[in-house]
Formats: sequence, C-alpha cells, structure tokens
Amino acid sequence: MPRPVALALDFGGTKVEAALVDDRGALLPGSRHRRPTGAAATSDELERAVADVLLAARDAAPTDAELLGIGVGAAGPIDLRHGTVSPLNVPAWRDHPLAERIAELLPGLPVTLRIDGLCIALAEGWVGAGRGASNLLGMIVSTGVGGGLLLGGRPAPSPSGNGGHIGHVEVGGFDDRCACGGRGCLEAVASGPRTVAWAREQGFPGKTGEDLAAAHAAGDPIALAAVERAGTALGRAIASATNLVDLDVVAIGGGFSRVSPALFDHARAALAERTAFEFVRRVRIVPSGLSDEGPLIGAAALVFEPELG
Repeated sequence: MPRPVALALDFGGTKVEAALVDDRGALLPGSRHRRPTGAAATSDELERAVADVLLAARDAAPTDAELLGIGVGAAGPIDLRHGTVSPLNVPAWRDHPLAERIAELLPGLPVTLRIDGLCIALAEGWVGAGRGASNLLGMIVSTGVGGGLLLGGRPAPSPSGNGGHIGHVEVGGFDDRCACGGRGCLEAVASGPRTVAWAREQGFPGKTGEDLAAAHAAGDPIALAAVERAGTALGRAIASATNLVDLDVVAIGGGFSRVSPALFDHARAALAERTAFEFVRRVRIVPSGLSDEGPLIGAAALVFEPELG
C-alpha cells in the first residue's frame, strides 16, 4: 500500500528547511534539507533557497510514498487571505506570495500556509510535549520569538493567521525598542540576537548565541545575567498569556531556547511570582519534545489534519 507523506517547509529568519513527514509525525531519513535566509538575503536568493529545499526533499521520497500535499510554516506576520508572508527579520519579503510561488513550483499539490508558531503548537499537541493538553501555547525562541495557540485542542480562531504571536506582546519592566514599532516586546528582549546584543552592551565579547551558551556554562556573570533577563521576560509574557486564556502547557522550541536549562528556570521563577493566582501558576513551561523537528512536524500536520489548520 502507498505510504502517505507530507512535504513540510519551515521558513524562518535564519534558515529555511524542508522534509518529508509521515502520518505518525516522523521525518523520513535523508529527506531533510536546509538553506540560509537572513536579513541580508535578496528576494531572489530566498526564492531559490525555498525551491532548493522543497525539490530536494521531494526527490528523496521513497517509491512507495504518496505525497498528499505541502504544509508551510513561516515566521510572521502572515496574511492568510492572500497567502503572503512578511517576516519581520527578513526585510526582502513584504507581502511576498509564498503560497502561490510554491504552488507554481509544485503544481497539483495543495499548499497550506500558517504561521510557524501555530505549527509548533500543532506538533507539540500531536506528538510532542503538549499531548493531552487542552489549552496549549507553542513558542519559538530563536532569531525571533513566535507563538501559536491551541484552545480546546484546536487552533484559536485567527482571521489573519497571526493569533498567538506572543513575540510582540509587550512585557512589563522592559523598554527595549522593537523592530515592529513597539517597546518592550518579548522578541526585542528575549530573542537570541537581542539577548546577545544586550550582553555585548554590558561588555560581553562574544557574538553569537553559541558564544553566550558557552560563557553561561562557564559561569560568566554577564552571560548569566543575559539568560536570566531573557528567561524573566519569557515568564512574564507567559503569565500574561495564561491570565488571558488559561493555559495548560507552554512548549518552547527554537535554537535559542537551548542556550541553557536555566532559561526555563528563570521563566518558571517569573511565573511563580503570580502567587495570588493558582490557575496561572499551574501552567507547565516545558522544552519542546521534538527538538528542532517541531516546525516541520507541525507543517506536516496541516496536510494530515487540514481541519486543524
């Protein structure tokens, strides 16, 4: 019998990836491909990167595979009605018709586009750390900070497709200027690049999240303070979101989420300060159960269970 598979694409501020994913949420070996994106990339370079990874993943399909469709998760904001993306950290794309371009590249396959945070939430609820949770916030902490919401086990209604985008919720106690025009947005405080930038302002000599992680593990005081600052902002934002929609679980993935386990400790400590509200303190803040595969698995979920998208 044919083996049903989905072609999944994850487009972010640092990289774009594609892979084949089966109906159990497993990536097919040898099908995962990656190319860089980034703030300096041109629109043509980004389109080539997307085409390269999609075609390479498709060509890795085994002979018994039945390709059902293409699921796409993209950094936001997005526009569901027009199928366009405008990732804040990728300035070359504003109202870029990503869904249409993919449909032209691979005709005959349905294309479903959603914000990457929702894909994380779908993946964690399907086969990850949020299985069994009714109200789930999936988060990405990486080049940016994104999020997606499942309420009552289903995606929260979102006419534009940007519901749950917690990265641009303003966090009390912070005044960092954000590229979106706000001040104190979670992304401006707790994303990988902005945390490193804050550390460098304090005299840290490193340049990357990897540098910061190594320094934190070695006990560098600036690195310790930087991770505490980011984790505190995460915890405060999660506490606000939980007050709003009564969350059960917050599952966090993305490259910078792995800077140190202390990031989660600081987030939980900030949440625990809400001592008057047991329903807020009960929310579990956990690392992704899917490592860095979550966005691709969630994009595939859009194909296998389209009613959830």
